[in-house]
Amino acid sequence: MSTETAAAAARTAASAPADWAQARSDAYAAGLAAALPVAGRPLVETDGLTLAEPLTTRTDLPAFPTSSVDGWAVRGSGPWRVVGRVLAGGTPPPLTEDGTTVEIATGAMVPDGATVVLRIEESDRTPDGLVSGTPRSTPEWRRPGEEAYAGEELLPAGTPVDPAVIGLAASCGHDTLRVRRAPRAALLVFGDELLTAGPPGAGRVRDALGPALPSWLRRYGCEITPADVVGPVADTLPAHVSALRTALARADLVCTTGGTMHGPVDHLHPALAELGAEYVVNTVAVRPGFPMLLARLTGPDGRVRFVAGLPGNPQSAIVALVSLVAPLLAGLQGRPMPALPHATLAEPVAGRGDYTHLALVRLDRAAGSAHPVRHVGSAMLRGLAGADGFAVIAPGTTGEPGARVPVVPLPLLPGERAS
Repeated sequence: MSTETAAAAARTAASAPADWAQARSDAYAAGLAAALPVAGRPLVETDGLTLAEPLTTRTDLPAFPTSSVDGWAVRGSGPWRVVGRVLAGGTPPPLTEDGTTVEIATGAMVPDGATVVLRIEESDRTPDGLVSGTPRSTPEWRRPGEEAYAGEELLPAGTPVDPAVIGLAASCGHDTLRVRRAPRAALLVFGDELLTAGPPGAGRVRDALGPALPSWLRRYGCEITPADVVGPVADTLPAHVSALRTALARADLVCTTGGTMHGPVDHLHPALAELGAEYVVNTVAVRPGFPMLLARLTGPDGRVRFVAGLPGNPQSAIVALVSLVAPLLAGLQGRPMPALPHATLAEPVAGRGDYTHLALVRLDRAAGSAHPVRHVGSAMLRGLAGADGFAVIAPGTTGEPGARVPVVPLPLLPGERAS
């Protein structure tokens, strides 16, 4: 690395940590500015992707009047003479005479001229074969446009596609949807001290992030395969540069674990400098996890890629994931900035001075309360395994019992909705 490049890296490293909320906003804006391409995809291929344009109806919903019960579509007052039968999928002739009726099935098209539908269980037959009964005062059919009118916007662009959205699109008459493709992700694990199998010992620790982070990334909508996970990468600058260059050739986002500080074997910052990366965020005033970073690079094809540097301590890495990677991926997918729900603290949570504190909590959704969990050190994962998210304790404050605070939720499976 040249003297000039090293000096630039040192200047960047000396910058003050970014405010947590601002860092989150900056990550989202960077992703939105580089939003992924749009393509039309068949409905069956859209689950987990994102609407790139509003979902509108191609016809009224329903498109024609349909019976909501099995019964009789009648005209005029009874008793009624039976003149036909209507099943779902057919187009009936109109009823043109008072005192006539057609038998009708649930979901069948109501004939023109019908004035009311009489339920089958509330009807009788006279000795001469006529239908009698007293129709209910409330309509027993669905009128055109009752659910939506033709051209009405049902869902905005940026809506995640799940099975319910797919079903709605099909009912509207769509065969394809315009969606943004899923972000492609890769993971580089740094650290010669890491073991990839068996129990820790003899000064070496088990890598917990390499197996876990791909699943977190999939929950944020990424595509990542076992071949996209590389490591441990040797603790040398050439190895870091080579691994990053290879991963960036195929991924929109490369996450790295470890090496975000400036120790003797922390090569991420010099590697980013050598690759010509620009920092979006470089360290965040949040505990745990402050030595996180987000950088962007423009590839030979002119497309922007991102590198998210996650700390090596496991819980700190997840703090970086929810703080920078989640909003970045929302932007890349054209989704809204993730809104933070609020909960009431059931117990006190310490502040972290001038830093935002992200404190692991378990949520009681029925009561709307957040309960701090134990075993929450930066290197620990036991607390995370029993938590639903992180309570946000603002700088210069403490979390008092009864206080309403934002909560950063841990990601759900694609298409899954929080209760």
